[in-house]
Order: sequence, then structure tokens, then C-alpha cells
Amino acid sequence: MADIIQLLPDHVANQIAAGEVVQRPASVVKELLENAVDAGASTIKLIVKDGGKTLIQVVDDGTGMSPTDARLSFERHATSKIKSAEDLFKLNTKGFRGEALASIAAIAHVDMLTRPSDDDLGTHLKIEGSHVVFQEVVVTPKGTSIAVKNLFYNIPARRNFLKSNKVEFRHITDEFHRVALAHPGITFHFHHNESELFHLPSTSHKKRIVHVFGSKTSEKLVPVQEQTKVVSITGFINKPEFAKKSRGEQFFFVNNRFIKSPYLNHAILAAFEGLIKPDVHPGYFLYLQVDPTSIDINIHPTKTEIKFDDEHTLYAILRSTIKHSLGQFHLAPMLDFEKDQNLETPYSYQHKGATHPGITINPGFNPFKEPLSRHHAGPGSPQRSAKGWENLYVGLESKVGQEDAFSSVQFESESITGSIFSDLDEREEHGATTFQLRRKYIVTTIKSGMLIIDQNRAHQRVLYEKFLRCMTVKETLSQQLLFPLVLSFSKGDIKIVQQMEENLRTLGFVFGSIKEEQIEVTGLPPLVPESEVGIVLDQLIADWDLEVSANDFSQSDMLSKTIGKTLAVKTGEVLDPASQTALVNDLFACKETMLSPFNKPIYITLTENDIDKKFI
Repeated sequence: MADIIQLLPDHVANQIAAGEVVQRPASVVKELLENAVDAGASTIKLIVKDGGKTLIQVVDDGTGMSPTDARLSFERHATSKIKSAEDLFKLNTKGFRGEALASIAAIAHVDMLTRPSDDDLGTHLKIEGSHVVFQEVVVTPKGTSIAVKNLFYNIPARRNFLKSNKVEFRHITDEFHRVALAHPGITFHFHHNESELFHLPSTSHKKRIVHVFGSKTSEKLVPVQEQTKVVSITGFINKPEFAKKSRGEQFFFVNNRFIKSPYLNHAILAAFEGLIKPDVHPGYFLYLQVDPTSIDINIHPTKTEIKFDDEHTLYAILRSTIKHSLGQFHLAPMLDFEKDQNLETPYSYQHKGATHPGITINPGFNPFKEPLSRHHAGPGSPQRSAKGWENLYVGLESKVGQEDAFSSVQFESESITGSIFSDLDEREEHGATTFQLRRKYIVTTIKSGMLIIDQNRAHQRVLYEKFLRCMTVKETLSQQLLFPLVLSFSKGDIKIVQQMEENLRTLGFVFGSIKEEQIEVTGLPPLVPESEVGIVLDQLIADWDLEVSANDFSQSDMLSKTIGKTLAVKTGEVLDPASQTALVNDLFACKETMLSPFNKPIYITLTENDIDKKFI
């Protein structure tokens, strides 16, 4: 039998490895930025064109590489970060597998210019699809510049699966934020399509967060600090009132490496329990320093997941640390049963001396000669007379035994329903056909039986079709505001709003000006209350699906779903009979009545036969 197992050629093996390491342009940005950080750079510049599809370039002023190192860096499993297997358990660097540059070079055109600080001349290396085109001596600044062009040029299938430039750019921005927040001591520049988006100078952790997410972020942050033998925790959390629908501002860094950890995220949520609503997420920027030997980083190709030796202890420490910070800065309610408020000295009394208490008496006071008054305060005070007290009761007659004695009395509490038979008689008199069950469902009758309608999903469907019709027909009304609203967002959120601006205008939103960190709203759709504008825009940004294509209909559909979900009647809201009837009528005027915009059933039908079977 002939041998059938063969060794794969290097360029094929590199392309297979690239499938794990390089999933999209943002993966290339992550690897190149981390290499620049490991090179000891003090200034890093990121240049991107067309969402990274045309060009991704990272320029740093780090140590640079010799001609031999430059050539070896593109070989598989070639790295300067580790020497032996034991080094995997005491990592202090970012990249260590030695696969990143080899994988990138297998699927793109790569130009590298590099020079160590000790050499006068550098190296220019050009590689296309794992094949070295040339390597020559060149005059270049100290450090390394790597330009990756035409990503996936030799794998058309992978290139076709990339999303629009806007979506890929969003992923690149997220990776840039993660690296920039982890290393505030490094100066970062970010250019996209020849315009500078970020210029982040070397600074502290807090100022770096403010530079990335906007100046309004400073008032949201609460410092966190704890030192234990297991872990050292520093960073910031957002105040509970600034919790958002999205998870955008949630960052964990372990030994200056960004990670994703649902387990530790649950510890944060547990600390905020009772302070935020169940459907919102707190923001945090937490930096954890642990012993490198107590974690395993090499469990995922992108190195964003880490295995901890003792997760339970870390969970408990993190949760208690966050609760302590919330209590220390009076963000969490506290009760101190040992403090006596009567013993506290007012602030205005701090410089006053002690004085002997005195007693003032009226030696001439005679209670049998002077009329007593509830407000009597001694001699000289005005006296009250009880003369004419009978006039208070003029017109009041005894009505004992009359049935209408308390007919005009009203109570603020909810009315108590009487017997079920009287309710039925009253409903028949008024012709009522709907009623609300548990403040969640609307029950109405039909010829064959009855319908039980979920009020939230029904209203979602009604609003969804209304907003989608407005954007499709482009005929909408706008209600002008007497005083424009000014809302603050981060730079990344502003970019998302600008992408949605045209469709938002067709809905009825009118924007006065959109600046780097502020949006001025001068007009609203009639269905959007002024108090809900910030919530609606926050929800739109949170639901801005990264997989949305450039197709206008996809964006219109997403916007209609999000606004409909945000403004729909919630479970627990009481609807009067007129509103119940209107909602039922609007639902059955829709094109689709059975499913909500998110493909969930809106109502169920109970026929007369179904009801009869229950009594068998």
C-alpha cells in the first residue's frame, strides 16, 4: 500500500496557522501593537486604511532588530520571548508563540523596516505570501515599522467573509483601546484614512481612560485599590447611576494583558447587587497583578482567556474590594447602628466654648388666672382667646343613620374589587372586551374563544412597523424642542451615532451639531419622549450589532427593533381599558401579528373547546 501521509508545505501550514491567529484585520493590529510594546517602545503609531483591508501599519521606537533577527522573525515558532517550556509559566510579555508574523506574512504583503539603536543602518524586508521578495540594507529611524497590505489577498474566500469597512474599523478601535488602556506610560497615535483619531500622551491610568472615553468620564470614576498576597487590584469602577445597557466600558487587565472573564465579571455584578437594574451593566477598568506562575495564558490562540489556579479566592477578593469602594465613597447605602446622632457636634460649633445651661422662669405665672395656650411662651406673648368656639360647628348636623354619610370619602389606595359576578355585570353594561392580567397580559375575546396577548411584545411589533415604515417611505414628522438637549458620549459612541445619523433623521431626530464628545438634539419623533432620548441613544449604541452590513435596510431594521424595544410598554405597567383596546387594534392592523420583531410569540389562543376540556 502506498504511503498517503505527507508533511504539509510551509506556506500551507502558515495559512492554516493564520486561520487561528488572524481572524480579521483587528487580529493583525493586536499582534503588531503587542510586539511594539514588548520591544520597549515609548511611542507607537497605528495607521489604518479602509478598515484595515488595504493597510495596517505600526511604527514604534523600540529596540529594533538585526538583519538576522528580522529574517528569523517571520519563521514559524521563532521568538525571543521564551527559551524553554518552563518560561510559559512565568510570562511577562505579550506575544510568545512565534506564530503571529509568520501567519500574517502568509496571507498579506508585508514591508518591514527595522534598525537597532546601536547600528547605523537598518534592514528592509519585503514578504508576499510567505515568500521573501528581497532583503536589503536601508537608512531608517531607530525602531521597527511593519506595514501589512492587502490582507487575505491569496485567500479570496476569507476576504469575502470580512464585514464592511465600518464594522472592521470598530473592531480595530476596540483592540487599540485595550492596548492603550493597559499601557498609559506609552504615547499612542491612531490614524484612519489619513485623519488622526487619537493622540494619547504618556500619562496616568485615570487620565488615559479620560482621553480615550471623553472628558465626562472623569466624574463617573471611583478608585479601587486592594493589596493581598494573592492579587493586587487597582483601577476604577463607574458609579452605579452611570451603568449602561452595553458592556462597552468593561476592561479586565491581568499583568497588563487584556482578558475576558465571565466569572470575574459576575463578581463585579454581585458587588453592585441592589444598586443597579438587572438589565444594565456597570463599567469598570480593573488592573490585576498576580504571580505569573499562578495563571495559564496559553489556553486560547488569541490569548484573551486565562486560567487561574484559585478562581474562588480571586472572586471573593474582587467582590469585597468593589463593595468596599462603593461604601467608602458613599455610593452604597450604609446603616451604622452604633453611632448616636445626638452626640455629633455641628460644624458651626467647632470653635465655640462650653457654656453653662440656664433656665428661664416666669415667677408671676398663674395658670388659674391666665388662659392656657398651646403656643404659650411666657410673659409678653400674645394670648389666644377661645371665644366663639361654637362657630366651628355651625352647619354641622347629626346624620347618624343616613346611608350617604361617607359617600364623598375617597381613598388613595387601589380600589378593591367586589364579587366576580358584579364585575361581570359591570363589564357587560359598559361593553368592555379586554382586561389586564397581572399587569403583563391583555385578555380579549374572539368568536372562537379568547386571546392572551403579551403587552410588551405586542407594543414592540406595533412600534417596529411604524418606525420601519417611516424609514422606508422617508415621510416622518419631527417635534421641535424649545430647549435643545446636549448629550455627552465617548468618541467611539459618537462615531456610531454618525453612522446612524441619516436613518435617525428619517425617523424624526434632528441634530443641531455633533462634536467630538457631545451631540445636540433639537427635534424628536412624536413617539419619543424628551426624557427618554438619552436612554434611546444609549440602547441604539449598545445594540449596534457589529455584524450589521452596509445595507441600509439592515441598519433600518436594527434601528426600528431597538427603538421599538426601548419605548414599548413594559411588564408591570397598568393600562386603562381604552389603551388596552387601542393596543389590540393596532396589533391586528400590523402586517405580522403573531411574532415580535425578535421572533417571539405575541399571543396564544384559547378556544372554547380548550376551555371545555378543562372542565371534563
